Amino acid sequence: MERREMAVDVDVLVIGAGACGLAAAIAAHDAGVSAAILEKMDRPGGNSSLSTGSVPAANSRFQREAGIKDDPETYVRDLMGIAKETDDIALVRRMAEVSAETVEWLVDDVGARLKLVTAYKHIGHSVPRLHAPVSRRGQDLVDDLLAAAERREIPVAVGNAVRDLIVEDGAVVGAVVENQGARSELRARKVILAVNGFAGNPELVRRFCPEIAGAQYFGALGSTGEAVIWGEKLGAGFANMQAYQGYAAVADPHGGLLSWTTIEKGGILVGEDGRRFGDESLGYSGYARVVLEHGQRAYAIFDQKIFDIAAQEEEFLELANYGGVKKAESPEALAAFYGLDADALAAEIAAYNAAASGSGADAQGRKDFGLGPLQAPYFIARVVPGLFHTQGGLRVDGDAHVLRPDGGRVPNLFAGGGAAAGISGRAGALGYASGNGLLSAIALGRLAALAAAREIQEETR
Repeated sequence: MERREMAVDVDVLVIGAGACGLAAAIAAHDAGVSAAILEKMDRPGGNSSLSTGSVPAANSRFQREAGIKDDPETYVRDLMGIAKETDDIALVRRMAEVSAETVEWLVDDVGARLKLVTAYKHIGHSVPRLHAPVSRRGQDLVDDLLAAAERREIPVAVGNAVRDLIVEDGAVVGAVVENQGARSELRARKVILAVNGFAGNPELVRRFCPEIAGAQYFGALGSTGEAVIWGEKLGAGFANMQAYQGYAAVADPHGGLLSWTTIEKGGILVGEDGRRFGDESLGYSGYARVVLEHGQRAYAIFDQKIFDIAAQEEEFLELANYGGVKKAESPEALAAFYGLDADALAAEIAAYNAAASGSGADAQGRKDFGLGPLQAPYFIARVVPGLFHTQGGLRVDGDAHVLRPDGGRVPNLFAGGGAAAGISGRAGALGYASGNGLLSAIALGRLAALAAAREIQEETR
């Protein structure tokens, strides 16, 4: 991507070049208005690139072709079943309702190479509804979005940091942009905030998500909370600010994600003492806090049949090839890799296997054992808990207009992705279901662009 000065007016100015921003610009262009994207980092992608590229959809044609019955109401029940509470149930319903058309738009209009994932369904989904690149790499989805933007000749200006929004008479009319130390103004009829969240801003994390403030941050470097800062200056409303996406199993010291398939399919996590410390079926996001409270590191244990399923994911295979996953024929040999208590680990696996076989209740309360019990050969990976993304932000309506606390709109301003309130519940990480972030990013980005285009066309008649 080239660095370029942006000194011309555009109909729709998109701030941020992750999946949300790219989707917004593409949708705006296709709706007949001009769009340009500003990205403060040296390359597009943000947290979208670091994800698995999974976008959930209820009642997509791909589900129907696979014989999977699903509908938005089921999806809403699934989401609220884990989230329990939300500041904005209307947004949850809206995202579920547009989820299928969003995925089909990605495939049909954008050219995204997404396939319905049927090998597993992650936490929060009662049926397979994740649509993802075969590689399970978010960068592949970002590349497809970038290619679509390039075909449309949409400017994507990297290295252009927005320092502030231009506000006149209460309406947002553009942005103050900094490029290599020089500042300029770019004016637009509509502005869409598609920046990342605030997980990379320790002060904001301590303020809004204190329970996970001690975890390492593994998300995109640009997640510094501009939307929160600008929104407060504008008097905007906020929702679900205590919600976040954690990850309980970041490979240590490699930094990549250990596929949660290894745990969801029946693997376990033990501490430095070789013993389990909770119910892993809480999911990769919700369990992050549990790992953080238990200690600095944990160890994932699984077996060959689980390894073979996880090996369908490129990132997992790379981790294994780099030595991040080690193999042994016995619990004692497994413990030796990291100096764990061999007797404790062997006893823990035996107790877990007894519960998985139906011989008794699990001591940690787990009821879903996947492909358990575990059998030799075994595998082990050392992991740490991480914070990846905040899930709250600016309150928006069903077309992504930014709202004030009284429900009125901030004129000309839209938000999606990490800038907007998400659908992962009011607080904590238990409400995060796989794909929540990308669905909110792409769906809200597209909806914002369509609404902005309609308004521009009405205003300029």
